[in-house]
Amino acid sequence: MKFEVTEHPNPTSGERIAEILQNPGFGTNFTDHTTVVDWSADAGWQDARIEPYGPITLDPAASVLHYASEIFEGMKAYLHPDGSVYTFRPFANAARMNASARRMALPEIDEEVFVQSLEVLVAKDKAWVPAGDGEALYLRPFMFGTEAFLGVRPSQTVTYRVIASPAGNFFGGELKPVKIWVSRDYVRAAPGGTGAAKTGGNYAGSLAAQAQAAQKGCQQVLFLDPLHENAIEELGGMNVFLVTNDGRLLTPELTGTILEGVTRSSIIQLAQDRGLTVEERRVGLEEWAKGAADGTIVEAFACGTAAVVTPIGELLDGDQTITMTGDFSTTLALREELLGIQTGKVEDRHGWLHKLA
Repeated sequence: MKFEVTEHPNPTSGERIAEILQNPGFGTNFTDHTTVVDWSADAGWQDARIEPYGPITLDPAASVLHYASEIFEGMKAYLHPDGSVYTFRPFANAARMNASARRMALPEIDEEVFVQSLEVLVAKDKAWVPAGDGEALYLRPFMFGTEAFLGVRPSQTVTYRVIASPAGNFFGGELKPVKIWVSRDYVRAAPGGTGAAKTGGNYAGSLAAQAQAAQKGCQQVLFLDPLHENAIEELGGMNVFLVTNDGRLLTPELTGTILEGVTRSSIIQLAQDRGLTVEERRVGLEEWAKGAADGTIVEAFACGTAAVVTPIGELLDGDQTITMTGDFSTTLALREELLGIQTGKVEDRHGWLHKLA
């Protein structure tokens, strides 16, 4: 598909970009351009283009505003030592976006067009890719219904876009173990629901629990499955792993209520490469608490595109605190290897990298 290009009339100066990249933060600054492809039920995907980043004009009756007809993805583009820019497993993200589209009654997009939309945007705004340790250009592909109507049915017009934002550490500052709050008042998803889709409503539904976590001095919230003896599910936006003292890696199995993370599947592969035994199964909160107390479970970490791999130091469940006593050696080794592959410093044995620019 050919992308027509409209240049930004007032691009950000090199000096201002350099200033932003000194402290990129996360999700607060955006590059000069956006990729756009439109869809209609009659014509399919059409009008592929790059245009200046800016506000989107929507009819007040647009489907997305009334029926949450929306999905998105999250990816990163890394600057490699030779000056080229690579992303990580983009076709896995494309496949997941299409799975989300099927669940949310939105049109699937050709995986090659999805990847091409990343390539043309990063090539145009390559100057925004930060070079700091662990930093990257965060890519946000998203799709939403634009048809103006009031009535519960799939939108007959849709737009797909990609925006980009330079990103530092998701939790800010140096990497250190985070504190997690256990939600007993809310659940993230239910069987047959949208838990496996990457759709904005799942995240909106997590915000009340996230606010509780913040009040308790925690950086994230852990959701449970009350239908299965409070099995752990995932955090507000990340998957969870536990490390045992006998070389096992435990993570909740994919039952349709948990998002199938690209980082999650990559961690599973890297752990198996290291000889760790990976168990994808239901893991009860009680098992975690008992394992931490008797030394069976020595590490815990969260993983996702934004946070990469982040150690969990404490889990707060009401008045009970579960403390991880290990040295996070396995967690940090997996993080270092994953980041090393993404940034071109470690051999990409599995062919996960894709050059964007």
